[in-house]
Amino acid sequence: MEDYRTKFEKHISSSNFTKLSKKTQNFLEEKAYMYRLSFSDIKQLVDIAIDLDMWEEEPLHVKWQDKENKKKTLLHVKSFYDELKQKPKSYKEFDVSSNRRDKFNFFEYEKEELSLGSCPVASPKTRCCNLLTLDAVESCGFDCSYCSIQSFYNENKIGFDKNFATKLKTLKLDANKTYHIGTGQSSDSLMWGNKHGILEALFEFAKKNKNVILELKTKSDNITYLLENDVPKNILCTWSINTPTIIKNEENLSASLEQRIQSARKLADKGVLVGFHFHPIVVYENYLSEYKQTVDILLENFMPSEVALVSLGTLTFIKPVIKKLRSRDFKSKILQMPMENASGKQSYPLSTKEEMFKGVYKAFKPWHNKVYFYMCMEDESLWKKVFGYEYSHNDEMEKDMISSYLKKI
Repeated sequence: MEDYRTKFEKHISSSNFTKLSKKTQNFLEEKAYMYRLSFSDIKQLVDIAIDLDMWEEEPLHVKWQDKENKKKTLLHVKSFYDELKQKPKSYKEFDVSSNRRDKFNFFEYEKEELSLGSCPVASPKTRCCNLLTLDAVESCGFDCSYCSIQSFYNENKIGFDKNFATKLKTLKLDANKTYHIGTGQSSDSLMWGNKHGILEALFEFAKKNKNVILELKTKSDNITYLLENDVPKNILCTWSINTPTIIKNEENLSASLEQRIQSARKLADKGVLVGFHFHPIVVYENYLSEYKQTVDILLENFMPSEVALVSLGTLTFIKPVIKKLRSRDFKSKILQMPMENASGKQSYPLSTKEEMFKGVYKAFKPWHNKVYFYMCMEDESLWKKVFGYEYSHNDEMEKDMISSYLKKI
């Protein structure tokens, strides 16, 4: 007994055991001794218990059934857990009111140099547009459950490079090349407005470099600076769009769907090209019906000539993001989904992706051939099935995308 106690203490030290309620901790400890659970057994059960709590499902001790032996008992646990993940989740009566976040702490830092990076989720195994990134701010003020930013930065500390504007002026570019650059990979592009002169610097950069297509991607409605100043024609303002259900339950602190669309409409009225990212599309009860309603709102409010792009994408997780999500004290159903290996990450099965992308793309039929549509970091096999065509390599996609944007600019 004493020998297993030492093992048990060692096992739980490398898990999220302390995140469980005392009742669940005591229950799991009892079963660990009863069945002499291994480290992998305990870790899996801790993760399951945390997920059940985040999803507001019945707790582990209620769902548990002791069978003839350890193998059959754990098989029962895995069975009911997988069943929950396989069926479309429901957000009815789901309560996220307890989700909260501390105030932000802003700080200034100084990078040795400013350079263009590759999209952080780029992979040779998925079709990619070769987007280049420019980190104007570190960390985000929104609290979307699925976001990878929280795994790389302290989510309560927002960093600003004190010499960003100066460095941006000296950034070396090839005058014979057209660049597609985004600023929304390490933080939201617009939520901070012109704090620390960020937007002013980016506007000057766009004016100076006509061979740059600068994309400001956001979930905010903070467009004051853009309304009060001339926006260079080579700046695209794009919004991450989702259904009211997902925005309410999984995109904490972000602007509502109505606020995002109103902001895009105001900028389009000013002559700014806009775009929409349906990313991530999330499966839940009657999800395609609600996504179609969301698409219909866009079709009613915008002309295709005002829209540069519509992208489609879905949930894709790396292990650190899943681990970070389970370590937090908040409610989310985002991990309640079937997961398969997707180029070393975890995502929906390809059959589910085909259904969701086809459904949303079909809803956009009036904009087909008038707006550039693409899938963000998805398996190349999906392109032909969804769009009816495909690219042979990433450079071909990048060339076609940039050509389409330039025509509208």
